[in-house]
Amino acid sequence: MPEEIETADKVGSVSVNRYAEIVAELRKLVETASRIQFTIGDYALEVEPMREFGGQERGDELFTVKDSLFRLAEDIGVSYSQVKDARWTASKWPKDRRVSEVSFTVHKIFASIADDEERFDTILNPPEGKARWTPDEANRRTGRQVVKPVTPQEKVSAIHTLAQDEEVAATVTSDLLRRPTVIAQVKQEDKVRAAEELTRDDHVAAKVTTGLLRRPDVAFRAMSDDTARHQVNHAQVERGRQAREHFEDTSPVAPAIRSIDRSVEFLDLVTACHAFVAAAGRVVPGMRDRQLGDDERVIVHENVARVRATLDWIETAVDTGKVDVDGELAKLLQGE
Repeated sequence: MPEEIETADKVGSVSVNRYAEIVAELRKLVETASRIQFTIGDYALEVEPMREFGGQERGDELFTVKDSLFRLAEDIGVSYSQVKDARWTASKWPKDRRVSEVSFTVHKIFASIADDEERFDTILNPPEGKARWTPDEANRRTGRQVVKPVTPQEKVSAIHTLAQDEEVAATVTSDLLRRPTVIAQVKQEDKVRAAEELTRDDHVAAKVTTGLLRRPDVAFRAMSDDTARHQVNHAQVERGRQAREHFEDTSPVAPAIRSIDRSVEFLDLVTACHAFVAAAGRVVPGMRDRQLGDDERVIVHENVARVRATLDWIETAVDTGKVDVDGELAKLLQGE
């Protein structure tokens, strides 16, 4: 098949002059075809004039109209929809208002304009720079979708129409999201909303979050949020607890490790006590003959009370193995 091209001296595979001859011949045929369509519509109107909607017999009337038009279509060998559309279009265009140079298709599109005078005036005034109305220009004038979209909005409407199927929409969206220049033009709030929708699945959200937290700047900003930071800390503790439980339940060396852990905990506790005593032994002698202010004494007494409570807690844990902290002790340890 010859490649269809348009140059200064050719249109497709023919010369400009030959193309002009073809257009002239086809326009005559289109005028003839339009007259034929209007004639079918006029005869269909004669068989079944347009009727007002409403009334008690509306259902029966419409059924009768359809039967009559269907029979007419069958008898002349065309489709029922062609007869129905021709009848409706002819009803909107009186014979003295039809424009021979404008195709029946354009008349049919403009038939949707409700106001008679606006409809009759519109068909006589093609768009600026155009010699005649085309179906696309007529659709554009009446707010319908065009076959060859030109403006961004028309292209968006065409994409929406083609992507009404969920599977098609998903594929188109995936392809578009691979284009950095497209992503760059999406508003910030729309990006956030899209990310939230795409990460509703916990598995997907976990993978995305893991990837994002590997980026230092993102991790820093995320940890600036108190709730996010708390959730991460909680997750780390819970992860450690689960890992430890799994190890203790499944590892053959778990008993030995537990014994070592107990020894390490004993050493840590003794070391903490020794460190406190050593620190006090260094600091307290230096306070000889020094008088603390009222505020300073209050602070020291509060901390001494915390130390006493901690020591009582240590003794209870050592004697009974219970490390639970009641509400009052917790507040005291936290300095509340």
